[in-house]
Amino acid sequence: MFDKSDFDRELQKLGDLAPLGYFVALHIRFTSPLMSFQTYDQAWTDHYTDNGFVLRDPMTAWGFCKTGSTRWSNKKIPDPFGIFKEAAKFGLRYGVTISCGPIRSRTIVSLARGDREFDDTEIAEAEATAKRLHEISEPRGKLTKAQIAALKCIAEGDRHAAAAAKLGISESALKARLTAARQNLMARTTAEAIQRARDNHLL
Repeated sequence: MFDKSDFDRELQKLGDLAPLGYFVALHIRFTSPLMSFQTYDQAWTDHYTDNGFVLRDPMTAWGFCKTGSTRWSNKKIPDPFGIFKEAAKFGLRYGVTISCGPIRSRTIVSLARGDREFDDTEIAEAEATAKRLHEISEPRGKLTKAQIAALKCIAEGDRHAAAAAKLGISESALKARLTAARQNLMARTTAEAIQRARDNHLL
């Protein structure tokens, strides 16, 4: 079962390591993460988003090609679009990126600071934390027959009242089953849970 307090503690560890913030993309599948979190300054986030930097970010490319960790200053990583120079304008002069998990469910984490490079101990701690976040946010993918039946009704277009009547349960019981299914599949919405259940051949 997903333990939110444990998860929040791991995020706090990243926050403690990264004076200028972090970005976490967990279980990236079909180019979209299951969950993402970021604490960079809003001005940099807006600039990054407005300019579509994610498509040109050298650390995104590196994260899908490699696993492990690397500093942003790694001279072997090309930056043809000058993303690192742009980041430096917003104070993000030093950083480290961590990549873990299989390519079909990759997790990429970046941390930044403005005063100095991250040292090896900090990088090792950040990498261990990233792996822990990846591990505890792994979708469980197991559903009960009752949860599958509830999702199937909604997937077929039934509203909550109709689905509950079809299953012979109360609306609150139906909602409880849908909530449990979302939690087990680490989905934010019922529609997302339905898609994950289909992807895992559960529907």
